[in-house]
Amino acid sequence: MDKKYHWETVYQTKSDHQVSWFREHLDNSLQMILNTNIGKEAAIIDVGGGSSTLVDDLLKNGYINVSVLDISAAALEKSKQRLGEKSEQIEWIEADITEVSLPENHFDVWHDRAVFHFLTDAEDRRKYVELVMRSLKIGGHIIVASFGENGPLKCSGLDVMRYNPEKMHGEFGEEFKLINSLKETHQTPFGSTQEFLYCYCRKLI
Repeated sequence: MDKKYHWETVYQTKSDHQVSWFREHLDNSLQMILNTNIGKEAAIIDVGGGSSTLVDDLLKNGYINVSVLDISAAALEKSKQRLGEKSEQIEWIEADITEVSLPENHFDVWHDRAVFHFLTDAEDRRKYVELVMRSLKIGGHIIVASFGENGPLKCSGLDVMRYNPEKMHGEFGEEFKLINSLKETHQTPFGSTQEFLYCYCRKLI
């Protein structure tokens, strides 16, 4: 399956309220980022940010160095249109997270809601973790939200992985310290629920 074709089709043919992962605001993600106590000039990347409103809320909270990465140009365009002139303050990166090259030792915060659980291939997860190791600063913060143990087995017609805190931390290894985790019962636009697991780690080396 062509991943880019799949996600371009999703975002070209469906509105935000027609996809299960949509939330008006990513409150837990935002609060976790605020709790890191990073400065407003700190470099933040939202992986799979697409049409998410997290970027809006980061700007509202005064953060001035934000990047949004997504495989779908259509998803990024939705956010650009929504933000208008403010979109010029954001670095937009259209790329596959398993193939992209990012600057080394650059980011203070790495945020990912609902990308990592699509990496069902162990090699793709290895590439992801290696990219985090290269591009996240020592002492940097990583927040990953995936489906929890009671989450769905598929999303958008694709197989997914499900995690508990220990399993998620195990994917990243001893170079990262697990600081906190929480479960979220996500209410989909269709009235159903999905269990998400949020894990917050610090990069030690």
